[in-house]
Amino acid sequence: MPPATVLVVDDEPLIRWSISERLTAAGHDVKEADTAAAALDAAREGVDLVLLDYRLPDADGLAVLTELKRRDPDVVVILLTGHGSVSTAVQAMKDGAFHYLGKPFDIDELAMLVEKGLETTRLRREVQAFRASRSEPYALDRIIGSSPAMVQLKALLKKVAESPGTTVLLTGESGTGKDLAAKVLHYNSPRAAGPFMNITSSALPEHLLESELFGHEHGAFTDARQQKRGLFELADRGTLFLDEIGEMALPLQAKLLRFLEERAFRRVGGSADLRVDVRVVAATNRDLEEEVQKGRFRGDLYYRLKVLPLRLPPLRERAGDIAALARFYIDGFNREFKKRVKGLTPDALHYLEAQPWPGNIRELRNTLERAVLLADGDELTRADVAALPFGEASPVSDGFVLPPEGLRLDDLERDLVAQALARAEGNQTRAGQLLGLNRDQIRYRIEKFGLARPAHN
Repeated sequence: MPPATVLVVDDEPLIRWSISERLTAAGHDVKEADTAAAALDAAREGVDLVLLDYRLPDADGLAVLTELKRRDPDVVVILLTGHGSVSTAVQAMKDGAFHYLGKPFDIDELAMLVEKGLETTRLRREVQAFRASRSEPYALDRIIGSSPAMVQLKALLKKVAESPGTTVLLTGESGTGKDLAAKVLHYNSPRAAGPFMNITSSALPEHLLESELFGHEHGAFTDARQQKRGLFELADRGTLFLDEIGEMALPLQAKLLRFLEERAFRRVGGSADLRVDVRVVAATNRDLEEEVQKGRFRGDLYYRLKVLPLRLPPLRERAGDIAALARFYIDGFNREFKKRVKGLTPDALHYLEAQPWPGNIRELRNTLERAVLLADGDELTRADVAALPFGEASPVSDGFVLPPEGLRLDDLERDLVAQALARAEGNQTRAGQLLGLNRDQIRYRIEKFGLARPAHN
């Protein structure tokens, strides 16, 4: 780890010398400045901590402190003065000083304070690095696609992200990436440092979904043995993503509407209103206008949600992006499966671009995952990407070639399951994914054909 850089700002040479000697002996890199102008100039090169005298020839320390914090809100500054007062100390702390030390000071006390300040600097930078690592995959320039539809979508996402209090409704077919768009909105907004919470409205029964969203009080229902904070509370100063909002029951829709209008809610079984600062991003693959007409969705909630509606285009409307998407997924699956697939043959790319992709990006991703995993060559051919799980019909049929005479359907199915297990190195879940089967379906076939590995003692 490189030595920490400490800037000592004082107009008295002896004080600068004594502090520099002590901190250099402790292994720190020390810079010196005797004026406010020199201090601000030295700080431009980056420092980990500033020891700042209150009285300087060309400015007072509070003015320098304000400018340092303006440039970098996380910089740690310790104010030193022999002319201090309680009011100066209070003002210094309000302006963001880490600590305040009067002159004459004990050099050991100062050295200890510097170490505490540097520890704070280290922790703040770790937090910054963690936040950056979380948000980096969701940067706007990481969204793949240069088709007109995607260029327009990225421009809208950027504008909407900069309005962190406005409710957003994401619409589009299943598999178009609404969950990714919600994270892009969060991590490119002023709320990025706050939590991102998400829930799928169709994943839980109504009473459990209400408790997950709004929390509950002790004794609110039979199993409520203790108070629970809901996602609205946990998402305070952040974003709550409500996926499949069209599946939410009407009574819960009324409670959500109240929150959107009043920014207040009550826990289940509670009597006190709670207020939080949460941005709501909702998503649906349903036509909510049609749902309103059929009485399955509240009209007032629909119009409250669609303050900023964003439609994610289906893959068939952006076929020109398939080459870039394929490169991205192939690179990722190469790392995951330790393969060296270089890309697609022209015929394979043409085939992919001609498909309707009813499952959109999710379907394309699954197709490429299977193709990379099973591929033997260094390029994916049309045969690789056109190969579909057993029993699934091809969207563009070139005719099905029957196996040799005498081969039964069971034999073919057994062989496919055995190949999938071999490719997946015995992992049943992965083998099922390769064949488009869920866990129960693949286990049934493994038992049916006696393909389970014998247990070892």
